[in-house]
Amino acid sequence: MDVSAIVLAGGRSSRMGRDKARIEFEGRPLIALAIEKVREAGVVEVFVSCREGESYDIPGCPVLHDLEPGFGPLGGIERGLHECRSPLLLVLAVDMPHMTVAFLRKMAARCDRLTGAVPRLENELEPLAAVYPKRCHAIAFDAIARSRHAVRDFAEACIREQALRPFTVSERDRGCFANWNAPEDVAKGHIPGARSKKICPAD
Repeated sequence: MDVSAIVLAGGRSSRMGRDKARIEFEGRPLIALAIEKVREAGVVEVFVSCREGESYDIPGCPVLHDLEPGFGPLGGIERGLHECRSPLLLVLAVDMPHMTVAFLRKMAARCDRLTGAVPRLENELEPLAAVYPKRCHAIAFDAIARSRHAVRDFAEACIREQALRPFTVSERDRGCFANWNAPEDVAKGHIPGARSKKICPAD
């Protein structure tokens, strides 16, 4: 399937106290690990969303900066949907070190050219590891124009437009969504199976 991807690495990492994208897991920076996984899943066109003045110098991965700062993950998703050449955009937050290639492939297999897929875990959407059709760009752009920051609200709007299908994460795949937001998460290795933390636009 023709899918592009964007790795979201533009957060301020305020709770972590340092750039999460550069933290190492199993000997690799999280940014390199995320890019490696989406490429192994079959994605050719990969973007990196990061803050102005930041660059990770990853060959073959154009850097995108938000159209307007201060919109958190939604800003990166909007730019990815605007720039991608494929009909679908795989979105992956950089702070999910336990995300698997198998899960990314299974999620993409749920999509068609006009309809993406978003995981649901414990009755909450997980919009930072999802696949959006390019037609969702108009929804993202409108949310930013209206100063609506919440990425879960954006995902709900995509569902209402029948551009996104929610699906329940299996027990086997729950660990994919354990994320690293604070130093204690890194220290513990964030045991797979833990619930992902609340999405914070400033993070």
